[in-house]
Amino acid sequence: MPKILVLNPFPLDEEGVKRRAAQTGHVELDPDTELVFRPVKIGPTSFMSPHDWLVMDLGIYEAGLSAEEEGFDAVVIDTMSDSGMAALRSVLSIPVVGPGKASMLYALTLGAKFSVLAQWKPALPRYAKVIRDYGFERQCASVRSFDVEPDFVNLTEGKEDATFPVMLDVAMRCVEEDGADVICLGSTTMHQAAAYLAERLPVPLINPGPFSYKLAETLVALGLTHSRRAYPEPTLRKDDLVHGIVAAAAKA
Repeated sequence: MPKILVLNPFPLDEEGVKRRAAQTGHVELDPDTELVFRPVKIGPTSFMSPHDWLVMDLGIYEAGLSAEEEGFDAVVIDTMSDSGMAALRSVLSIPVVGPGKASMLYALTLGAKFSVLAQWKPALPRYAKVIRDYGFERQCASVRSFDVEPDFVNLTEGKEDATFPVMLDVAMRCVEEDGADVICLGSTTMHQAAAYLAERLPVPLINPGPFSYKLAETLVALGLTHSRRAYPEPTLRKDDLVHGIVAAAAKA
């Protein structure tokens, strides 16, 4: 039975974790697959600057570094930034899936160019960094924001009537004006809008959270994981140091 750890990128309470876990309703997994959702102990208040990216990298890395010892078969990082993914791959032998790179690569199996639907303008530098780091500048038609401040706890709950049509309008501009063949939701927090958008868009829509669960399940089934040549192991792991830093930060 595949057991997959899903790392939520914010220190969420039980209700916040449930909202994230609701993404499972958008994908059909093997009945024997078990998803375990775990929030980080520390995280940034927002997610718009290099300062925030550093804190999130550390929080996610700490939350997942013992996953293999705990008996998990794979790890999924619940953010399109793929925060902590490279570091976790260096210490884990099991698959570690980041939905950012995975969803963009998969978009290119469905079309020649993709666009990313971002939530608000302060997040655009983060997408520019990811697209640049992965070398997708030529294949990315655009990154457009529907400019609604994100709510990392409640997501779009209670704001559907006002927000979903705006999201659709911006996504259509990606298709009609920018030439996108595929739309990638720019955040796993947008999963509540996925069905609404997919039914109305003339191109495929990738919902990154559910897609990453299915990909992790598939990698486990195929016996595949990341390459040690790309993600070499550290000479000496500093697990106690990382746990100590995060514990102190969480306490403070």
